Amino acid sequence: MNPAVTPQRLTDRKRVAIIGAAIEEFLAAGYDATSMDRIAARANVSKRTVYNHFPGKEVLFAAILHQLWDASQRGDAPAYRAGEPLRPQLLDLLGRKLRLLNDASFLSLARVAIAAGIHSPERARDMVARLGEREEDLTMWVRAAVAAGRLKTDDPGFAALQLQALVKAFAFWPQVTMGEAPLGEREQRQVAEAAADMFLARYA
Repeated sequence: MNPAVTPQRLTDRKRVAIIGAAIEEFLAAGYDATSMDRIAARANVSKRTVYNHFPGKEVLFAAILHQLWDASQRGDAPAYRAGEPLRPQLLDLLGRKLRLLNDASFLSLARVAIAAGIHSPERARDMVARLGEREEDLTMWVRAAVAAGRLKTDDPGFAALQLQALVKAFAFWPQVTMGEAPLGEREQRQVAEAAADMFLARYA
């Protein structure tokens, strides 16, 4: 074996190939019509290899959504910074979220997830829960600002959800449900600034 091609590297390459094949299958055929067999064939690996990396289709789909989320971020999410103005910190976080929501692949897969959820509410709850794990940076920031006494609310999770809803009303739902074009940079700034100002007017 070539020493440059270690078993770990080969495993990583197969995982990348599986995710790439799964994205193509989900977008082409939809969630229900996509099978692990089809994904394995497109990735040119065995079905057993697919299951070694992902124990089920739901886990694989969630991994894809998480990867798209991670790809839209640059570095760690900015943490709450004591003593600094709240508005610029909030705009940094909202800018990261808007970059994800502007990703065409993410929006396409979100449509697949929603369509799958219509036929299986239980599956939808699981997908939403997995995606919710990736929105923790904003919730953590709100909790930290509340703990520092700079935001006033008895329910930081509810406040963070309100803030996300302000953004998604312009930069997610119209694109997913009505096929509207993703927001441009100027529109993203406008949405982020308006959402931040409304949020801070209520809770700061």
